[in-house]
Amino acid sequence: MPIDFYYIPASAPCRAVLLAAKVVGVELNLKIVDLMKGENLTPEFLKINPQHTVPTIDDNGFSLWESCAIMTYLVSKYGKDESLYPKDPQIRASIDQRLFFDVGTLYARFGNYFYPVMFAGQSFDPDKLTKLHDAVKFFDTFLEGHDYAVGNNLTVADLSLVSTVSTIDAMEVDLSSYKNVLRWYNKIKTTVPGYEELNGKNAILFKKWADSLIKK
Repeated sequence: MPIDFYYIPASAPCRAVLLAAKVVGVELNLKIVDLMKGENLTPEFLKINPQHTVPTIDDNGFSLWESCAIMTYLVSKYGKDESLYPKDPQIRASIDQRLFFDVGTLYARFGNYFYPVMFAGQSFDPDKLTKLHDAVKFFDTFLEGHDYAVGNNLTVADLSLVSTVSTIDAMEVDLSSYKNVLRWYNKIKTTVPGYEELNGKNAILFKKWADSLIKK
């Protein structure tokens, strides 16, 4: 049976899961959750995820949320091989580090810069933009000397990070100084199955949503 996937198309973490499922070959039963209408607060959804966040999956009674946890679960359970999340302890630890960097630093600093403006009507803070650029620079350094986020093979870390980088790009943050990031970004866009359909066009959707909130 397909896995129920509760998500928002514009959300970067949700898009990361979509990419991972596509690469692994897992069928998802897509269920859009309208947060603005409180669809994540219904008794039915809270039974699946009491934290009422997206993305969330329900794999035949097993519920899981947080994008990185979902991605590594899908790869571990349904992957045809271990290439996306190798079992070698050091390689896996490096992948985990990149995933945690994305969630805790890169995406966090993106949110710290844009979300107060989008959701609280605040002004853009130049210091927060500097910190976002610092995070992108860290990632640029991580990519020095190899093709992907960890070594020379695609892993779940790339799928998570590209969902964030594409959102940063869609929001017109200047990435031109980060040559390694741009090289990697272009490679991901042209090699990951379903990239444009699952991530590229939905990053633009995020931009349109953000613009509508910022203009209010």
